[in-house]
Amino acid sequence: MENIKSYIVFVAEMIESIGVLTIFLGLLYALLVFMIGLIKKKANQLEELRQTIGKSILLGLEILIAADIILTVSAEPTLRSVSILGLIVVVRTILSTSLQIELEGRFPWNRTK
Repeated sequence: MENIKSYIVFVAEMIESIGVLTIFLGLLYALLVFMIGLIKKKANQLEELRQTIGKSILLGLEILIAADIILTVSAEPTLRSVSILGLIVVVRTILSTSLQIELEGRFPWNRTK
């Protein structure tokens, strides 16, 4: 059983790495597109940069939340670890929601069809 837990912890750490890489590579991509847009003198480059960076942060946060959930569930859940997970999820959810409001200009639940 201990061997399985070490594999689960390894997988969760890999998922965390993927989350961080998602944010980092999204930032690099956004900067590259921004620089190309500046060279081509496209309009609204700053807004496109903000949108792309924001989307990569949102995706990275979702991946990091998944890794935190896996780590908490794989370990022996205690009241302390579940409380910490809950706090992490609340903070990241608030960050995600505020980023989404910033990017789209409306609340996520106010979708227009």
